[in-house]
Amino acid sequence: MAGRRQVVAWLSKAEWEQVLEYLYSRDCKLQRDALHRISAWKSRYGNSMPLAVECTADLVRCKILDMSGGMGAEELVLLYGLALVRFVNLITERKQKTVAIPLRRLANELKIPEWVVNLRHDLTHGKLPKLSMCRKGWDCVMEWLRREYWSRQLGNTPSTHWGSDEEKTEDTEDVLPPLSVKEQKKQTLTGKLRDALRSYISEQFKIFQELQQEEKSMKQWNCTAELEWLIAQVKDLSRQNGPDTSVETLLEEGFLIPTTKQLSTLKIEKEANTENLHVPRTFFRIWHPLLKVLHSQVFTQELLETMFVSLGQCTDQNLRAHYLSCWIYEVLLANQRAGDKKNTQNSHNQITAKNKWKLFTHKVFLQWKRLMQKCLESPCLATPKLLQLIFEYMKPSIPADTQEQLLALCSLYVQKGEYDLSVDYRDQPIYTVESLEWKIKQDSKSRAYNQWDRAAVQEEGDQEMSEQTEDDEMATEESYDEEYFDVINTKIGAERRAALHGTAWEVSEELVKWSEYPLGLVPGQTEDPGCLLVENYSEMSVLEQQGTESQMNGHGFPMSSPAVAPTPSENLLWSQSELNEIKAGLRLF
Repeated sequence: MAGRRQVVAWLSKAEWEQVLEYLYSRDCKLQRDALHRISAWKSRYGNSMPLAVECTADLVRCKILDMSGGMGAEELVLLYGLALVRFVNLITERKQKTVAIPLRRLANELKIPEWVVNLRHDLTHGKLPKLSMCRKGWDCVMEWLRREYWSRQLGNTPSTHWGSDEEKTEDTEDVLPPLSVKEQKKQTLTGKLRDALRSYISEQFKIFQELQQEEKSMKQWNCTAELEWLIAQVKDLSRQNGPDTSVETLLEEGFLIPTTKQLSTLKIEKEANTENLHVPRTFFRIWHPLLKVLHSQVFTQELLETMFVSLGQCTDQNLRAHYLSCWIYEVLLANQRAGDKKNTQNSHNQITAKNKWKLFTHKVFLQWKRLMQKCLESPCLATPKLLQLIFEYMKPSIPADTQEQLLALCSLYVQKGEYDLSVDYRDQPIYTVESLEWKIKQDSKSRAYNQWDRAAVQEEGDQEMSEQTEDDEMATEESYDEEYFDVINTKIGAERRAALHGTAWEVSEELVKWSEYPLGLVPGQTEDPGCLLVENYSEMSVLEQQGTESQMNGHGFPMSSPAVAPTPSENLLWSQSELNEIKAGLRLF
């Protein structure tokens, strides 16, 4: 391999390094030059162009269009989204085998952050993310390409798995370490389980469509012989794979977490309602017979813990987060109701009809402390409701004050930053932002009332103060704090507004939203700076202003700045006469 030569599209290493420098520069012109070079490379390479170079070029094109400012936010989200989806798909596709491997596992092996894979999932199947999130993903992916491809090429350590789609030869297989017999068997079993689940959900959709065509009620949704055989096959494969692998496969997109296409087929609204944590009945009936068979202490415990962990990994309240919360709520509720011995007076037919659509027929004992810990580690909008459900069913239960504190702690994570002014938080401890903001608001009101009361007392006691001794005056002066000076400043401001009333510089009393105007602009101001000049004005030199200030100081007014010791003349840049000449040329309006 040391003497093996490889034909490349660039003329020299210097050209390759220059393209790399231009791609990662902030100058759009240099980036365009780099894209032109890459287009020339592609014309020479054809379909053998390295995937990393193509992904980098696509991402740089997005940034150039973003910096140009000619596109809206929605168009930029679609543009960034396509580039990010192509990056994740193209890079991870090289490591796929005959048996499909979960995308998150491949990304983890390639050191691609999981939130980038979740972002790709939202762009492909869920609600479109914000533009800021797409830009953050762009930064992360560009840094990953620099680290994993461009920097390695600079160090003369190229990787063969960065080739094109047509280069899936034996060289690619040599780069990846060979799998052990145990790992190969595990991948085979996982692939069989995934295929069985696909067959199961296809059969359920077939039954649903037949009911729709015949206009029958959903209560007549019964298991067919084919469906019962698939359930038995899934149960056997789940036992062979183990609970952790089986649960991980079930929580993949398209199974317990529906896709938008599946929801559209089942006529279920895609918008997630955070208030209702019940799985839609149609989708619930698809998975009801399988979960009923798989229900056991080990499997259900693993299912709940994994769903809590996956819920904490969701970056936004998207479709996946909503259905994870709903399934947790349904499983906890169904397990508890399976142990209730109510409705014993009902007839045998009524009990049989109710048990038919019960998710579980028997109750299992769960590790409640582990579930509570997983729930607290994964805060979301549904956490308080799920945590309260855990507290209700938890055996042995924890003290009521501890439950209240934990629920209050969850409110700090899931609150929206708004508080109700009509609620009285006076007697409540300050453990939330709402109660703290209410207390600050009440304290500011009482402080304002005290300021005006002190000002009134001060005006009435002016004459009495002149008759007091010097010690009393000192004690009175020490009693005034900053609130007194705030009142004095308010009084001075009112006098100034009265003096400017009727002039060109009158203070406006209109309510203006200054946050909507840039710094330095006022409402109604034009681009001409002369609009701020008044018609009649006079000029004053700087020397005349200094003379006026010295005369005011001679009348007993304190100087605004402290006295400064004279500085030796050799340390000054100008002499006193030069300073006077400079000041004489300055005019003030």
